Amino acid sequence: MTALLALPEGLFALLAAVRRRLFRYGIKRSRALPVPVVVIGNINVGGVGKTPLTLALLQAFAERGVRVGVISRGYGGSHRQPTEVGRDTPASLVGDEPLLLAASGAPVVVGRDRVAAGELLLAHHPEVELLLSDDGLQHYALRRTLEIVVVDGERGLGNGHLLPAGPLREKAARLTTVDAIVVNGEHRTAIDWPPQVPLFAQRLQPGLFQHLAGAQPPRQAADFSGLKVVAMAGIGNPERFFATLRGMGLVLQRTIALPDHHDFVVADIPDDADAVIVTSKDAVKLQCVNHARLWFLPVTAQLQPDLAGWILSRLKELHGR
Repeated sequence: MTALLALPEGLFALLAAVRRRLFRYGIKRSRALPVPVVVIGNINVGGVGKTPLTLALLQAFAERGVRVGVISRGYGGSHRQPTEVGRDTPASLVGDEPLLLAASGAPVVVGRDRVAAGELLLAHHPEVELLLSDDGLQHYALRRTLEIVVVDGERGLGNGHLLPAGPLREKAARLTTVDAIVVNGEHRTAIDWPPQVPLFAQRLQPGLFQHLAGAQPPRQAADFSGLKVVAMAGIGNPERFFATLRGMGLVLQRTIALPDHHDFVVADIPDDADAVIVTSKDAVKLQCVNHARLWFLPVTAQLQPDLAGWILSRLKELHGR
C-alpha cells in the first residue's frame, strides 16, 4: 500500500512545501498578534494529548499569575465566524475540545482563521498577555513566538510517511525547527530526537471517576466491581483510553470506539450496561442524553521538566518580559 500511495504522498508533500515557501518568502502574509503566541501542535494526524497539555499549562500559568487565552480551530463545530466559547455553548457550534478548555476558566475563541480568533479574544479580554494556540502548527498565516510539538510516545511517527501513505502532515525533519517537543506517554518507538530541541515528558494521571449528572459521589475503579461496564470513546486514540481503564483494574464488558469528534446521540448509549465510562472530552457532548449510567474519567497531564516555567523563561529572553 505504501508503494501504491507514493504518488499521492509526493503530491501532498509538494503542495505542503509550496505552501510553506509562500509564507516564508512573503508571497502569502503571516500576521502577528500584539501578545506572544505559543502554538501547541503535532506533525501527525490523530490524538496525541494536546488538550491535556494545554489544560495543564493553563493551570500552571494561572498559578503564576499569567493571564492566558486560548484560540482553537474548533474541529467538529458548525461555526463560520470566530466565536467565543462559554461553559454553556453547544459543542455542535464550537467543537468538544474548546468546551473542555473553556471549563478551566480561561477565555477561549474558536475560528478557522486563527488570527481573527486571536483578535476577537484580545478585543473581549484585553487583560490577556499570552495566547496558546491549540493545534495550528500548519496554520502559517498566524505568526508564532514559540512552537511546541506533541508526539505520542507509543505510536511515534508511524511509518514515517506523509499522508495518505502514512500519518504525517509534515516530514519528521520539521521537528528540528520547533522550539520544544513533548512526548506523551512511554517511548515505544525508536525516534532520533533532534539534540538541539528541548525534550519534555508528559504522563497522563487519571483521577476519580465522575458521575456525568453529578448525582453520585466520585468512584474508584473498585467501585465498579461486579457491574457490566462499557467503555466508549470518540477521540483520536480510543485504544489508549481503554488500556488506561484496564490498567486501573476495570473489567470491561466491551469497548466502543467512535470517530474523533463524534457527535453523540442518545442511540449511542448502550442499553445493556450498568455503567458507561467516557472521556472528559466526550462528556462535554453528552449533556443532552440520559446521564444516569454515564461516568467520565478526568486526567491530568504531568510534565517533566517544568514546561510552563521554560516557556516563560524563553519569552523573557525573546521579549524581555
